[in-house]
Amino acid sequence: MSGAPRTPPRFVPTLTEVVQNRELAPAPPAVQPAVLQEQIIHRVMQRVDLSLERRLRESVATLVLEQTRSLGPMLREEIESVVRQSVSEAVAEELAQQKQPRRES
Repeated sequence: MSGAPRTPPRFVPTLTEVVQNRELAPAPPAVQPAVLQEQIIHRVMQRVDLSLERRLRESVATLVLEQTRSLGPMLREEIESVVRQSVSEAVAEELAQQKQPRRES
């Protein structure tokens, strides 16, 4: 190995060039605390909105199903009562017509 200093190849940057280039590179703009806080609040509100909508939809679906199940027997009883009353009235009217004397032509 010779004692003469070697010059680096032309395409390899030296340490001073790398350090100087970093110093010249623009620093990313500092985010204002208020802007950062607004962004965080906005993201949190979006997550809350999605979660709340999903949970409310599930709760309402459960309540509607429960009400429908409890409404079924009540509707059945009411329909049965109306049908009984209608049949009873129809039979009574038919019997009343049977008792009336018929006119023969």
